[in-house]
Amino acid sequence: MAPGEEGQSRSGERKHWKARAWCQVAQKFTGGIGNKLCALLYGDAEKPAESGGSEPPRATSRKAACACNQKPCSCPKADINYAFLHATDLLPACEGERPTLAFLQDVMDILLQYVVKSFDRSTKVIDFHYPNELLQEYNWELTDQPQNLEEILMHCQTTLKYAIKTGHPRYFNQLSTGLDMVGLAADWLTSTANTNMFTYEIAPVFVLLEYVTLKKMREIIGWPGGAGDGIFSPGGAISNMYAMLIARFKMFPEVKEKGMAAVPRLIAFTSEHSHFSLKKGAAALGIGTDSVILIKCDERGKMIPSDLERRIIEAKQKGFVPFLVSATAGTTVYGAFDPLLAVADICKKYKIWMHVDAAWGGGLLMSRKHKWKLSGVERANSVTWNPHKMMGVPLQCSALLVREEGLMQSCNQMHASYLFQQDKHYDLSYDTGDKALQCGRHVDVFKLWLMWRAKGATGFEAHIDKCLELAEYLYNIIKNREGYEMVFDGKPQHTNVCFWYVPPSLRVLEDNEERMSRLSKVAPVIKARMMEYGTTMVSYQPLGDKVNFFRMVISNPAATHQDIDFLIEEIERLGQDL
Repeated sequence: MAPGEEGQSRSGERKHWKARAWCQVAQKFTGGIGNKLCALLYGDAEKPAESGGSEPPRATSRKAACACNQKPCSCPKADINYAFLHATDLLPACEGERPTLAFLQDVMDILLQYVVKSFDRSTKVIDFHYPNELLQEYNWELTDQPQNLEEILMHCQTTLKYAIKTGHPRYFNQLSTGLDMVGLAADWLTSTANTNMFTYEIAPVFVLLEYVTLKKMREIIGWPGGAGDGIFSPGGAISNMYAMLIARFKMFPEVKEKGMAAVPRLIAFTSEHSHFSLKKGAAALGIGTDSVILIKCDERGKMIPSDLERRIIEAKQKGFVPFLVSATAGTTVYGAFDPLLAVADICKKYKIWMHVDAAWGGGLLMSRKHKWKLSGVERANSVTWNPHKMMGVPLQCSALLVREEGLMQSCNQMHASYLFQQDKHYDLSYDTGDKALQCGRHVDVFKLWLMWRAKGATGFEAHIDKCLELAEYLYNIIKNREGYEMVFDGKPQHTNVCFWYVPPSLRVLEDNEERMSRLSKVAPVIKARMMEYGTTMVSYQPLGDKVNFFRMVISNPAATHQDIDFLIEEIERLGQDL
């Protein structure tokens, strides 16, 4: 075999297999239409579509065989030229099956190529352009007249070209990273089903899966038999707001009809390192941001119970009514876990609703090695848990779990008779929409449920244990490495590793205000260079009296020791001249 022929042969085999597999899937789910469409596209359902290489082709004209026996074929439908097709030519248009299948396959090709590139370390994490550059380089304006499908496919390519590869093994910028293939498939499925979560009538399987999954999550928290209630919400901020809403209703149910004028001044408590969503929720609910009291934290970022009790007593002495304490299990910056058992004792003593914001740290409940960090969570009245963070479920997937069954329904229901009829022919307890603030609600549960079936609890445990091991690996490398200073002493409890990189020019300076001022500029410059080179991304921020430092977080199971080593080398390469 001549040089290069073996590779070409293998490439041809892969394309051949891809065409066969794709047609088999189409036939399986579309029956006779699938057989017909594969014959139209590939003739014998085995001939692969022409490929333009690693990049999606810009000229998206597809040569496809028709069903006739004439050779050469003169059928006018033999060519699918997207330049002459519009969205109106796709289903439900008459005879729209063939162009629809061809168009969706080309979209799928674009998506699959992006997925493969996301895991290729030789590709950029980001192809960064400044906003004005992107606005000038492409015409993003909406027009009155429709564009053809060739242009639509090009928009798909362009959008992904400049998207951040959040599944890239060297993307460490956010708490939610990685790209799970089963979760991705589930997301595609729910978009195809395109239904709503408010009644069993229109989402029978999805509603049941939400019931099963929330019950399992409550069991893991430690509530006997998984009793209680819950809902999947648009994110952790909304889940936390739900908790405030329900806690207020529990104490003063009349607020639902009469509003805040009917209740005394309410006070909520949370740590100074907690998520900003607590104050946002207070503002949205009319409680007011001034009514959220921030409790002091120790040097590791954990709430100090004695300060919490002191502030509760102060509020009561002023005639205010403490109604909620929000403890954090995995703070956003330090990854700290508040002492939940001590907080639970205080909440019980003063009869205050205990909420645990475990949006980031809740995933550790899946790990036998690390779940002790949430000891006491079972005593909470409500818990926020975001599987789209530590568990790697595609965005968005956030659950609010409530220990008391029926309370959420009483708090939020409005008895809309046009949607929640009481004379339906099935168990109305599965019409869950009236306990939500939303009417329209996206199907978020299926991604988590399908991943759970595919990975099992042991798979999630292995994923979480690996990410925490990588964080410990990073910590052990840099804690005594020249040029690095840890933001706080000791091994981090979560995957958050917080540190300063100190360039050679600053290492000889005394620890004074000038040094801090210069150090505060280091992380932003290195981050900007990271993005412009596209090699990696990691977050930075100031906190309290601490100037800008790097906050490294790991939740991507694709990351390895080599990626951690690369990050360290890249920080030093990009910051050595500062």
